[in-house]
Amino acid sequence: MTPRPLDKVATGVNGFDEVSRGGLPRHRTTLLRGGPGSGKTVFALQTLVNAARQRHEPGIFVAFEESPAQISANAATFDWGAPAASAKEIYFLDANLSPEVIQSGEFDLSGMLAILEAKKEEIGAKWIVFDGVDVLLTLLHNRVAEIREVYRIRDWLAANEMTAIVTAKVESNGADAGNYGFMQFMVDCVVAFERRLEHGVALHRLQITKYRGSDFVAGEFPVNFGPAGMEVGAPEPLEIRHDASTERISAGFERLDTMLGGGLFRGSSTLITGVPGTSKTTLAGRFAEAACLRGEKTLFVSFDEGADPIARNLSSVGILLAPHVKSGLLRMYSGRTESISAEDHLLKLMSLIRQHRPRCMVIDPISAIAKSGGLGAARAVASRLIYMVKDEGITVVVTAINQGDDPQAEATELQVSTIADTWIHLSYLIRSGERNRALTIIKSRGTWHSNQVRELLLDQAGPSLADVYTAGGEVLMGTLRWEKETEEEVKSVQQRADFEQRRGELRVAEADTHARIEALQLDLERQRAELATYSSDNEARIVSSSKREAELRRIRSADAPEHMPKGSARAGSTKRSGGNGSKPLV
Repeated sequence: MTPRPLDKVATGVNGFDEVSRGGLPRHRTTLLRGGPGSGKTVFALQTLVNAARQRHEPGIFVAFEESPAQISANAATFDWGAPAASAKEIYFLDANLSPEVIQSGEFDLSGMLAILEAKKEEIGAKWIVFDGVDVLLTLLHNRVAEIREVYRIRDWLAANEMTAIVTAKVESNGADAGNYGFMQFMVDCVVAFERRLEHGVALHRLQITKYRGSDFVAGEFPVNFGPAGMEVGAPEPLEIRHDASTERISAGFERLDTMLGGGLFRGSSTLITGVPGTSKTTLAGRFAEAACLRGEKTLFVSFDEGADPIARNLSSVGILLAPHVKSGLLRMYSGRTESISAEDHLLKLMSLIRQHRPRCMVIDPISAIAKSGGLGAARAVASRLIYMVKDEGITVVVTAINQGDDPQAEATELQVSTIADTWIHLSYLIRSGERNRALTIIKSRGTWHSNQVRELLLDQAGPSLADVYTAGGEVLMGTLRWEKETEEEVKSVQQRADFEQRRGELRVAEADTHARIEALQLDLERQRAELATYSSDNEARIVSSSKREAELRRIRSADAPEHMPKGSARAGSTKRSGGNGSKPLV
């Protein structure tokens, strides 16, 4: 045979349908057991209201302990709408009997069940609730009769094919009131509600202890009561599936974005740690303001400090949140951590996220929830909260206070740093009677980030980061930095003055050298001119001497004409004839 899944119907109670894998069994009976104030009646009534409002399935509410007027008044405190008070949607039957009623003869519920069957046909009821049936059965004082009437109700429900909810009390020691433990065996689903104190904080818990023919999520789950009624903190899926966006958004101001390699990834989680007073809230407020300036809905959650004081304090450093609150882009919520449990805070934040649908979120400080019901529960809630926010695609910045007196301590009690995508640490640098703020980025997954320690400055223009300034391998901040910068500036001025003086001296020397070079050049030219004149005169003398010598030779006729230099003049010579030859005339 092919297995057939159990037919279920959703309750509409936030979180419970996830825990029960779909809701309550249709046309079967569910037992709600728990002590006073644990939430049984609220769960049952909220389920009827949701069935009538969401699926148009009328129901019947049989009240054995409270009057219908009291139940309606209690329901009016929740934002459930008109069906909670409409007789056509939910019919209330007053089955409350006074302890002073005297039983005469054998008692059974046949008459009441006949009335209920008629009303079922009249309004077409699909649901029925027997609230506090144990109160009625206690009046029977007959164990056999009690069991018989419980089974009569079970058979009547099976015959009428109604989805039923039965509530019964549990004593403070865990025992069923009136020893009605046998009812757990006759129903198909059992849900246990509990209210207890841990570390002085009231905790509400829910656990499914039995579910015939169906799987369910085992374990205890936190229960919270808000304007929408009951909410159950359902567990997250076993497999982590977060979208990895490559879109960058600003962390608040440009220099911090630069240190982060371009800003934060959309949908990522950022942790800002530091001891009190290191400006964690200031950086978170700047992130929220930047998100609102981009036109993105933002949720600012603060613990143990009011929203108005936070907005006022941030305005002193140029961060203006009030206009965005007025416009509706920013929703600010402040809660007292010690008033409710950590799980209740988680459910409250889940409700706020559903209402506001933010794209960016701030939680300041998340470490405060460690005061609500113990450190172990707070750690689990912190992890669930960050995973839940990332599942919604919300970019979240959370702050956490470091414990201890060591300003360099970076570890957090909640161990959020292991799951945060980016970790920014703020610390103090105390030297020479000054306390200065320092910022460093410990990690930033998926991106380059600066490894520098930068001084964080606050003024009316908002937070900013100073340039890195080192002296002798040490980062200087505050007055020491100012003094060192002033000293360096004086040295620089003196160096510039010395340079200008030396440059002037060199220019004078250069001009003097140029002048001497020019004089030498002139003297060189004069000497060259003298040399040229001397050479010309010498050539002239040589030519003149040669000419004179030639002339003398001619005149003296010392040489024959053929021995005379070419071009020699022959004029002025005379011949004498006689003898064998001619002789010069002396």
